[in-house]
Amino acid sequence: MASSMWKLCRLNLNGNIGFFSCGQVRSGHHLRGRPPGVARSLDQVLAEKNYKDPAIHFRVDIGLPPPVHSRSKRLEERLRVFKEQRKNPALEKLARKKQLFIDLEETRKEWMKTVGPNHIKNISDHYGVYEHLFGDAYFYNRVPLSVTYDKDDGKIPVCYGNIIKPIETSKKPCVTYECEDNTFWSLILTNPDGHFTESDSEYIHWFVGNIPGNAIEKGETLIEYLQPFPPKGTGYHRLIFVLYKQEKELDFSSFKREGLCLDLSQRTFSTYNFYKNNKDDLTPAGLAFFQTDWDPSLKKFYHDVLDMKEPIFEYDFPPPHIRKQEWFPLRKPFNLYLDKYRDPKQINKEFLMRKMKNVHPFKEPPPPVPYPNAEYFEGYIPTWLKLEMRKSKLKWGRINDIE
Repeated sequence: MASSMWKLCRLNLNGNIGFFSCGQVRSGHHLRGRPPGVARSLDQVLAEKNYKDPAIHFRVDIGLPPPVHSRSKRLEERLRVFKEQRKNPALEKLARKKQLFIDLEETRKEWMKTVGPNHIKNISDHYGVYEHLFGDAYFYNRVPLSVTYDKDDGKIPVCYGNIIKPIETSKKPCVTYECEDNTFWSLILTNPDGHFTESDSEYIHWFVGNIPGNAIEKGETLIEYLQPFPPKGTGYHRLIFVLYKQEKELDFSSFKREGLCLDLSQRTFSTYNFYKNNKDDLTPAGLAFFQTDWDPSLKKFYHDVLDMKEPIFEYDFPPPHIRKQEWFPLRKPFNLYLDKYRDPKQINKEFLMRKMKNVHPFKEPPPPVPYPNAEYFEGYIPTWLKLEMRKSKLKWGRINDIE
């Protein structure tokens, strides 16, 4: 036969004549593409598309080496402390009465000595911090950073992805860490999500180099602190603090910016290139980051500080498709059909005028009709107009959307 989809007749048990075909048919529709047993699954297609050669693409630890600890001695120490606490009746009494308090600062220090760096690395990977700053490289948080912003009723800590509003970050944060006195450090605050013109670049918000020990105020301020300014409509931005350990005192004169440096083009930065050019003398050691998004305080910041028009990003929806107007549209309400081809502003104006018709500054509006559906219509009135009159009396429809 000429067609490959030929049908055969067969007789059912009930005596009815049925048809079946040798082609791929499911519920009366022909299958497109390969059958399920031959076609690849979505996971297989994505795995093939995102495949990376392990000989070329592999992650490298560029951080400080881990401290050397004896696991057996640590476990023995924990067991000894645990036995001593079990023998203490005062602790048992406080725990039974739910009055036993735990020092959170000591708990945090113990966490950072054990599994904390690994947890921080996993969180940073989740937020794409290492990928967007260092590519295939990563590092563990060997030198814990304590970053806090001052607030009227306390301090706001910078953790690992918490949300802080721009109005709360207008002033320079307080950064502390523990280290030896005869060492040099560099601290950088960067935003990989907010560049206006170059999608692969960052804006650097703070750069202090050649810090002796942990005295940041004695370091060389190369770029003054500038608060985050995420534009409206761009979602959350990541502001990342990275602490580098220097092998020696370095010359950062090429990064020096005078004054507050409000020219955003001069704040263009690339962490990847910065580390690549100084990898022999710098080692990333500490990490902290937070997220921030637009708030109303940035309107004044853009106009008064940056002296620029505030950028607003919105999704530009395509206009709705309206088919060509017909002479006799069938089964379509007359008024709603014609409103599709009218100016929406004119339609809203008509509804507003109709709503304001009975509004008087010194008189009360007329009372509503007690039984609007029971009113009799005099003469011939088209069905669509009757429906509109009923909606108006019942206060249904678009008239309620006009404020």
